[in-house]
Amino acid sequence: MTILVTGATGNIGSALLGQLCASGAAPIRGLTRRTVRASFPDGVEAVEGDLARAASLRPALDGVRSLFLVSRVGADADVIEEARQAGVEHVVLVSSITVQTHPHMPAAGENLAVERLLADSGMNWTILRPTQFASNTLWWAASIRDRGTVHVPYADVGLPTIHPADIAAVARVALTEPGHRGQTYALTGPERVTPRQQVEAIAAALGQDVSFVEISRVEACRQMAVLIGDRAADAVLDLMGGDVNDELRMVRDTVPRVTGSPARSFRQWAEENVGAFC
Repeated sequence: MTILVTGATGNIGSALLGQLCASGAAPIRGLTRRTVRASFPDGVEAVEGDLARAASLRPALDGVRSLFLVSRVGADADVIEEARQAGVEHVVLVSSITVQTHPHMPAAGENLAVERLLADSGMNWTILRPTQFASNTLWWAASIRDRGTVHVPYADVGLPTIHPADIAAVARVALTEPGHRGQTYALTGPERVTPRQQVEAIAAALGQDVSFVEISRVEACRQMAVLIGDRAADAVLDLMGGDVNDELRMVRDTVPRVTGSPARSFRQWAEENVGAFC
C-alpha cells in the first residue's frame, strides 16, 4: 500500500521518510517540486508535484492509499479532492495546536477549516496538532554565526517545544499501524524550554559562548515584519509569550504514548543540528 509523503524535503517530511524506511514500510514516495534536486533515502521513489497546483499531483497520487499532508502550504481543498478522487484511503494531516489554544487567531481558523475539509472528504484521517517547533530557532542561525549573539523577546517564557522528528514519529505510526484513524493528537515536547535555555543549549552544542539579549516586543515585531509581515509577526509574538495560556504551556504525553519512545528534548535537537549555527 503506497504511502506518499508531501513536503518530503522539509523538517518533518525528511525525518518521516527516514523513519518509514527504517521501519520497513514500502512502497514510499517523496513529493518534491524538482526531483533532480531531491536526495531521499534508498528505497524512496522521488515524484514531482506542486501542492499549489493540485492537478500536478495526479501522477504522484496514482496507486497511493496513504497520504502525509502538511496544512496550509498549498491549495488544501483541491489537494484533498485530488486525493479523494485518486482513491486515497487515509490522510495524516499536520495542523497546529493553535486550533485548540488560540482559536481566535486567523491562522488557527484556517487550520481548522482544512481539518474540517478532510473530515468531510469521506477519507479516513488522523490529525496532528503540534506546538512550537524546535527548528524555529534556525531563525537565529545567521546571527549566531555572524555575531555570536541572539536578540529575542520573552526570554523566560517556557513552552513545550517539539522536535520535528517526533511529529514524524507519530505520523509514521499513524500511517503504518492500526488504531489511529479518526484520532486528533496534540503534540508537544517533553518539557517547557525558554528562549534563554534554547540559546544555552545551542551554545553548549557549539562549545562556545553565545550572548543573549532580551528585546522588547516592539523591536521584535519590527524585525520579524520585514520577513513575514506585520500580521504574522504579531501572531508569532503572541504565541512566543504575548498571549500564552495554560493550554499552550501544557506538556503532553502524546508522543511517548503513541510511539512507545520518549519525546526528544530541545537539547537533542540542538546537538543534531549544530552545523546550522557554525
